[in-house]
Amino acid sequence: MSQLLGLLRLTIRELYAKKIVVGAALMATLAWVMLAFALNLDVVDGTLAGIRLFGNEIPAEQQVQSQGDDGQVETEIIETFGAGNALRNLVIGISQFTAGAAYWIGLLLALFATAPLMVSLQNTGTIDVLLSKPLSRSKLLTGRLVGVFTAVAILTTYLMGAVWLVMSLKSGIWYPKFLMSIGVVILMFGVMYGVVTLVSVLSQSTALALIVTYGLIFASIILSVREQLEPQINPPWRSIYVGLYHLLPNFTEVTKTVAQLAGQEPVPGWYPLLSSVLFGLVMYAASYAIFQRKDY
Repeated sequence: MSQLLGLLRLTIRELYAKKIVVGAALMATLAWVMLAFALNLDVVDGTLAGIRLFGNEIPAEQQVQSQGDDGQVETEIIETFGAGNALRNLVIGISQFTAGAAYWIGLLLALFATAPLMVSLQNTGTIDVLLSKPLSRSKLLTGRLVGVFTAVAILTTYLMGAVWLVMSLKSGIWYPKFLMSIGVVILMFGVMYGVVTLVSVLSQSTALALIVTYGLIFASIILSVREQLEPQINPPWRSIYVGLYHLLPNFTEVTKTVAQLAGQEPVPGWYPLLSSVLFGLVMYAASYAIFQRKDY
């Protein structure tokens, strides 16, 4: 256990030395601070009367005029943020946007920032020193992965938790379900980092690891429209397309799961997330097997 903790601290120190943790923390802080200053809610007796975002006032209700069948002009008042509780709808809407942004932008940046760590672990000199210690190769790789996951989990929780806290304090509406989406974001980072790990162990190339990982994310965009695209594919290729859908990570489809967890909608199915997790486990199993046998 002490050996793993030592490897974890080594990874965190490397992230800190490269200013990755510092830069990510500053950007996360800037994001929620900007939201705190930019968003002003006018709440009267628990009801949203208006909202000011970046200095622009948006009324909670709008008047819409239409001409009836009798030629009379009718005025209808509609809520800007949807029917029902406009304040709650606004909070949920911003929560879903934040979760989606953290999922896509946050994970793409996190993968880019942490991918070099798997290659630096195998650099001549570093790997020689580490292998001379009384450490098994599996512990060595586990320590590096735990360090990466810990840093990403802390930063993700900090960003999304701070946004949730700002929205809750400003609106008076506490919506803890939003916090469930944090776990999915971290979990999917782990899935895609499995690709980074495997390619890095095979090639010791950060660039190739990112190209393959981002390529799979791009492929998931095409696979996410399976219901619309599948009927248009010729039968010989349709089976390949469907097979890829089930084999590869469903990164894009999991976006819906993140939004549903952050919003009011129930999650209709967990298959995209579960199949992605299974893919990630296979990537890590292959990474450990190759790392154990690789000649350094």
